[in-house]
Amino acid sequence: MYNFVYMNIEHYISQLLYRYQCVTIPGFGAFLTEIQSAQWVESANSFYPPKKLISFNTNIKNNDGLLANHIARAEKTSYEYAISAIQYEVLNWKKELEQNRTLNVKNVGSFVLNATDNLIFTPSEQKNYLTSSFGLASFIAPAMKRENVEAKETIVEEREVVALIPEERSGRSYLKYAAIFILGLGLAGTAAYSVYNNQIETETILVEKAVQKKVESKIQEATFFIKSPLAPVTLSVKSDKVEEVKEVKMPYHVVAGAFRDEKNAEQVFKKLVKEGYNARRLEINKHGLYPVLYGSYATYAEAQKVKNEVRESENPDAWLLVESL
Repeated sequence: MYNFVYMNIEHYISQLLYRYQCVTIPGFGAFLTEIQSAQWVESANSFYPPKKLISFNTNIKNNDGLLANHIARAEKTSYEYAISAIQYEVLNWKKELEQNRTLNVKNVGSFVLNATDNLIFTPSEQKNYLTSSFGLASFIAPAMKRENVEAKETIVEEREVVALIPEERSGRSYLKYAAIFILGLGLAGTAAYSVYNNQIETETILVEKAVQKKVESKIQEATFFIKSPLAPVTLSVKSDKVEEVKEVKMPYHVVAGAFRDEKNAEQVFKKLVKEGYNARRLEINKHGLYPVLYGSYATYAEAQKVKNEVRESENPDAWLLVESL
């Protein structure tokens, strides 16, 4: 038996969320992260930098060794001791939820046990786990106030009109050239403003591309790997002369769920096919689960769009798997 000294596993969970897309707490669930691009909320005049959004999935409970190995190295202790310490802390979390119906995991988020004993997770807004956004903070740009200047009536004293007979000279030509000069300044100013706007737009596109490049590099840190991957998806491209078969990689997958019972996985698969999804079933993974997919997609944007639609309409626990199958 171990004599446990209180171990703050919240601290180690927070450390791992900077580096990994999924951090599993054995016997409790898993914290999942996905990257959200920078946002401008016009109604609140607020800017928010890119960040990692944290969600929680109660169905992923099997130990993948990530948290335990990290704790063992940091505490300079054995892997078995780290596993026991995690189990002890999870037991305390469950007791607190039963007694208080709430649980707070520092710098990660808070849990509430609702009337049907389902866990409701709310992520913390205090910490940004996206390392590429280090040093960037949200800010509010106050709206500019414009003063309304009331026009004051000016009383002009009428005077006797004196008729002037202008001399016949070419003085009007000066006015003509002055008007042309002023018009030229106006056109030059318009052109300069247009060039400035084009420059701003170009720089914005470059920044977006740089952010997207970092996002794509972070996506490759997927934690889950398929034990027996299926054959790659291929599309046939027919021409008048030769039928060419090109391999199209679909590395982004929207996961409906991972099931311990293969019958349940088959039932969900048939239901999704009937609803019109290009659903797929994967082979059993290293966690002993049978994953079922809504579909596989060639780009991150396509998969992200489907995942968001599914979460809003029918399955709030749907998540994104990044893996070449």
